[in-house]
Amino acid sequence: MNDNLLSRIAEALERIAPPPARSADLAAAPAYVWDGVAIQAVEAFAPVDYDLLTGIDMQKETLLENTRRHAAGHAAHDVLLWGARGTGKSAVVAAVVDRLQRGGEDVALLQCAIDELGSLPRLFSLLRATQRPFILFLDDLGFDENGVGDARALRSLLQGGTAARPANVRLYVTSNRRHIVPRHLSEQDDPVNPRDVIDDKMALSDRFGLSLGFHAMDQDAYVDIVSGYAASLGLTFDPLEAIQWATQRGSRSGRVAWQYVVELAGRNGIAI
Repeated sequence: MNDNLLSRIAEALERIAPPPARSADLAAAPAYVWDGVAIQAVEAFAPVDYDLLTGIDMQKETLLENTRRHAAGHAAHDVLLWGARGTGKSAVVAAVVDRLQRGGEDVALLQCAIDELGSLPRLFSLLRATQRPFILFLDDLGFDENGVGDARALRSLLQGGTAARPANVRLYVTSNRRHIVPRHLSEQDDPVNPRDVIDDKMALSDRFGLSLGFHAMDQDAYVDIVSGYAASLGLTFDPLEAIQWATQRGSRSGRVAWQYVVELAGRNGIAI
């Protein structure tokens, strides 16, 4: 068998089974994503400015302090951010990391899709190879009646399992539900001992040392958020129009406020 034939066989084998994907340099980027196979750097990490997040002062200050402790190598909690949609749960996670990085504190954000929970042990094995502090971000987490196994696996990774998260990693999880698993589903699983099932499923939320609630806002808070966003772009606005915008969408939230300001900027020919 000649060298040319061997090369062709080797190339064919590489096409069938390509080499494993290489992860990005874990010391170089401010934020990353985990795709279940490799860690990829985020090319343009541009979260909302920390100071623009209004109406959630207690939540963002508490999260900032916890993240600062983690960045310094001190004791820090895993965090559950729960509550109404559009109230800033996801935005504040990225904003806090960005604020600390701008102040010279070294901590990185790493987002994992919730359908990749089964790959977290592999991710943790990669993160153990670095001393850099990481915030592992799971956005919009929730389990239905078919997700009991995933819930228990995540609970084990948070604390007490053989593949528990490394010391340089803290989990920040957002959910629309305080206990992540719907209570009514828990009660249906075992009609004889519903309390035992509820306790089992609520045990996941109990593993988070810090639980921050984000609640639906009143009209004044909504207008204040619009005002802050508009001022940052040099825009003026009509509060009544902003309220009407929210009324038409059936929701007052930071997300709706930002959408209104995007509309306002577009009318004025301003790029965001």
